[in-house]
Amino acid sequence: MKYIMVLADGMADYPIEQLGGATPLERAHTPNLDRLAGIGRMGMAKTIPDGMPPGSDVANLSVIGYDPKAYYTGRSPLEAVSLGVEMADDDVAFRCNLVTLSQEDDYARKTMVDYSSDEISTEESRQLMAEVDRRFGSSSLNFYPGISYRHLLVWRSGSLEVTLTPPHDISGRVVGEYLPAGKEGGRLLEMMEKSPSFLAAHPVNREREKRGLHPANSIWFWGEGKRPALSSFVEKYGIQGSVVCAVDLIRGLGICAGLRPVRVDGATGGIVTDFWGKARAAVDELKSGQQFVFIHIEAPDEAGHHGDLEAKIRAIEEIDSKVIGQIIGSLGDEDYRLMILPDHPTPISLRTHVADEVPFLLYEHRGGEAVPDQKSSAGFGETAAGAAGWRIGHGHELMDVLILGG
Repeated sequence: MKYIMVLADGMADYPIEQLGGATPLERAHTPNLDRLAGIGRMGMAKTIPDGMPPGSDVANLSVIGYDPKAYYTGRSPLEAVSLGVEMADDDVAFRCNLVTLSQEDDYARKTMVDYSSDEISTEESRQLMAEVDRRFGSSSLNFYPGISYRHLLVWRSGSLEVTLTPPHDISGRVVGEYLPAGKEGGRLLEMMEKSPSFLAAHPVNREREKRGLHPANSIWFWGEGKRPALSSFVEKYGIQGSVVCAVDLIRGLGICAGLRPVRVDGATGGIVTDFWGKARAAVDELKSGQQFVFIHIEAPDEAGHHGDLEAKIRAIEEIDSKVIGQIIGSLGDEDYRLMILPDHPTPISLRTHVADEVPFLLYEHRGGEAVPDQKSSAGFGETAAGAAGWRIGHGHELMDVLILGG
């Protein structure tokens, strides 16, 4: 038996008047998902424990089978693992975004124009981060380049006495009330306030502006945390697995769990990515002997953060045709269970994450045939999954459902 989990980040949403009260998932043309929903079983799951932030770090930790209440230590340490950065027990990691702020002289009066700087390329961002490191790096402050706008700061023997805000939560807002606070927030704020003085005039940003793109004119810190320690996935479930992803957060999470990380050329962690390549890589892992594969796709979440309804629907349709379609087509008569779900909703109307339940779909194929669970004439979506009546109150139980069969 093979086990596949397809995680469409941020895919769930609220009903949208423009869509006649449907959600993007319900409006999207998804023949593969709808067919599987008619054979398999749908339900709703709570992936964010009460009192915890509705981030992809918490939610993905949950769906991979780890109770965030017991294992969560912060987002950025997982990204540090992905980048191969060694952390001591008293080191603190921070996400360092390259963002686009408006041009007011007073930093507190600037507006968060774009948390991703138009999804700046990795090549461009590495040049900018080299300058950030030259200006601010020291024996205690180490900067590491990541993918696109996502980078890392490790504060050696650092402090968690800070209050920070994810930049994607404040798109279009004046940043003053969201700046670093807390006992040690001033040190981070000072670097943020100084960064536009050299980033705005950097040749990379000058060239981007000529091309009509947002300049990455400031750094922004958030997602603080200390080194994680997860129990082994193979010890928990008795099977070997892989994680196919483009973002360091998920790669780091997989590495911490003992899953084999797989990178795909052309997979960006953005709205435009190689959907087909991710599915092909997952199938190759299964055919080479792995029993479990986790496929993470960031595109719906990025579209949600940008408030781009058309892009979110298109991303969902690409997942249906190029990921789900390829998986079920390539596995043929093999025995497998497939679960499809988002980690959390990223509603177009809010442009940020919420902690609401998410729809999930479980499908089993055995002995060359689909194994019927409960027939449904409705396609896969929030309304149909909610009406199915199956509820998982703790997201970390979803992996038990997938591997044990529900």
